Formats: sequence, structure tokens, C-alpha cells
Amino acid sequence: MQNGVRTFVWLLPFGLLVFAVVIVPLRMFDAQGVPRYRALQGELRQVEADNSRLVREVDALTREVHALRSDPAAIERIARDELGMVREDEILFQFPH
Repeated sequence: MQNGVRTFVWLLPFGLLVFAVVIVPLRMFDAQGVPRYRALQGELRQVEADNSRLVREVDALTREVHALRSDPAAIERIARDELGMVREDEILFQFPH
């Protein structure tokens, strides 16, 4: 019986080693392994770039809101550029495109 225990004690670690050598590479290179990891890395980079762009947009919009609340010239610029408004004493010339 002691001989069987020795064999088992030797076979168990060897079997686990063989199992790990075979299974780990298979798991790494299947669809959920390294290729998925690389795809997620690319997706993360894209999300971070989008986030940076959105942070810049929010900053620009925050500055514009602040200007519209405190600067009469900014309000006039918006009224002229985006709404096409003119002052009463101004003459507007339109040219065909």
C-alpha cells in the first residue's frame, strides 16, 4: 500500500503539471484569452480618447456659458452669427452664394 501512495504522490504533481502545460496555452489563445484581451485594450484606448474629447467639449461649453452669462459682447456675437440679428440702425447687405 505504501508503494501505491508513493506513486500517487509522484503522479499527482506530474499530472497537474501536464494539465497546466496543455490547458493554459489553450485557454490563453482561445477566443476569450489573449485576442479578447487585445481587443479590450483597443476598446479601452478608444474610450479614453472619446472621454478626453468630451472633457474638452465640456470645458469649451462651460467657458461659453460663462461668457454668455457675463459678457454682453458674447451675447451680441451669438445674436448676430447664429440668429442673423442686426441693430435697428444697421443696414444688412446680402450677397448671393
